[in-house]
Amino acid sequence: MMKNPETENSYQVVMPRLGLTMIEGKIVEWYKQDGEDVQKGEVLFAIENDKSSLDIDAPVSGKLKIQAPVDSVVPVLKPVALIYGEFDESAHTNVENDGFASVDKSNQEDISSAASTGLDEGRSIGLRATPRARKESRDWGVDLSRVKGSGIRGMIVAKDVLDAREERVEVKATPVAKRLAEQSGIDLEKVSGSGARGMVTRSDVELAVAALSSEPSESVVKPMSDLRKIISSRLSQSWQEQPQVTLTTEADATLFVTAREQLNQELSKQGLKVSFNSLLIRIAAKTLAEMRYMNASLLPEGVIEHAAINIGLAVDTDRGLLVPVLKDADQKPIDRIQDDLNGLVERTLAGRNMADELAGGTFTITNLGVYEIDAFTPLLNPPETGILGVGRIHEKPVGVDGQIVLRSMVALSLTFDHRLVDGAPAARFLQRIKQYIEQPALWSLWRN
Repeated sequence: MMKNPETENSYQVVMPRLGLTMIEGKIVEWYKQDGEDVQKGEVLFAIENDKSSLDIDAPVSGKLKIQAPVDSVVPVLKPVALIYGEFDESAHTNVENDGFASVDKSNQEDISSAASTGLDEGRSIGLRATPRARKESRDWGVDLSRVKGSGIRGMIVAKDVLDAREERVEVKATPVAKRLAEQSGIDLEKVSGSGARGMVTRSDVELAVAALSSEPSESVVKPMSDLRKIISSRLSQSWQEQPQVTLTTEADATLFVTAREQLNQELSKQGLKVSFNSLLIRIAAKTLAEMRYMNASLLPEGVIEHAAINIGLAVDTDRGLLVPVLKDADQKPIDRIQDDLNGLVERTLAGRNMADELAGGTFTITNLGVYEIDAFTPLLNPPETGILGVGRIHEKPVGVDGQIVLRSMVALSLTFDHRLVDGAPAARFLQRIKQYIEQPALWSLWRN
């Protein structure tokens, strides 16, 4: 049988591993059709893993043969597609047949079974929409529950959202009215405007809120979003599988606050302003470098003490709590940490994270100071060993050298996996972080 030169060589696309704990991913959308030409770097398909929904780019250019259909649940590093074209010998698998390569029979049975299961779950729980459609709905303020899907099995795709945006009548409202309506859950389209040319004002929204509160309340069952289900699953895993202990202390942050002000005076020349979170990331990274036992994970194959120190920062988004990860935090100066963190947080809030930015963390920081919270008990982010909870920095009277004075104090809460770390080593770790906060002069001991 003669070889078809167009399909002689193929590149096998596999389900990527995006974290230590990821064992499988679900195909939620193919952006290219079977048999269609793709270009390297184009968004090829979207997956849902134990972190969130992510877009995956095409690794090479060529003609696509899809092996794992939408709703397939595929183990990591298992094939999902083939791309045919001309490749370097080190980057492809030879396929010798007259057409596209067939999926291995046993693998096809696994994929078909997983696809059937995923489809049943998708039909019974929540709205079915692609990650791109969800992003467009957030960007344009389109309510997905009012959008009819035109995709496979009624899935809402990006075009459906854009079409719904064009059909929607823009409601004229003052900025204050829009903000109040969003906070109160009021649909502005149902509010009659009393302002100039029918503009909805604050008083119009307040009347709508009052009318809503006077109506008999009914219990409403809302479907859990895909991301909320992922967060729920990970928190349940954390609580059930990791015996957790939380240690709490209070640090005098007076000099810490002063040091930040002095740094910002100098960095303002570069147009940069350092946040408390950036300083805390740097302090945690340096402490982890000194006490590597807190930079570890317990996996089925044993205890792994990570070489890299990757700090995750919990970020509150309109989709739920996400943890973007700052890689190699111990190797970066404070201005680089701040610059990288700015980009990470911006992409997280906009829902535009790259595939590896929500994976690979070895330690997490969660800061609730902006909400005027003092001490709290954070839950571990599996499979990490520790998470640092930071409360608000506020002045309070304390005793110093026999005198009652006002000092800027901050509560620190360290939750750790008791399987890997005992109480005393964990206490020394938290004590060291406290020392770095209370004595910024110690920062001069760091090499970078």
